[in-house]
Amino acid sequence: MSSADSADHPDTDSPEPGYLGLAPYLYYADATEAVAWLVRVFGFTEEVRFADASGEVFQATVCAGPAKIQLAGVGPEYWDAKGVDGPVGQLNIVYVPDADAQYERVRAALGDDADLDAPQDQPYGARVFTVSDIGGNSWTFWQQFSDTVELPSGWREVRAGEPPTE
Repeated sequence: MSSADSADHPDTDSPEPGYLGLAPYLYYADATEAVAWLVRVFGFTEEVRFADASGEVFQATVCAGPAKIQLAGVGPEYWDAKGVDGPVGQLNIVYVPDADAQYERVRAALGDDADLDAPQDQPYGARVFTVSDIGGNSWTFWQQFSDTVELPSGWREVRAGEPPTE
């Protein structure tokens, strides 16, 4: 990179990239339905949508608190071009102050369609439950209650910048 390029991009010499955030970008066969579902079931808020002439959502941003989630609606031709049947889904973790309250909200919103396991305490200090959305994405609602991690015998914790212990 030339010095002129460096002047245009002052962070290039910085050892840290200066991230401003991270947002998942999720694909749905019907983004209009997905936006409505995420708002109704999880209580996310809609920030913006981009709709075609018929009113169908092509792309949208919803928020879980300050965290943004981008989503897009793509048809079968998109997946055919990629050589797959459709979106494969992913796991998204949403940090919440009260997993039980969020569980009750989701269960009530889903009504008779609710097939949920109640929140469970985990050995890594979190209380969690997971639900799949209409696009096959999994959402784990995570309430951290302890920094103590119960590791299986023989395992150890290694944190960045610390030498591993034997």
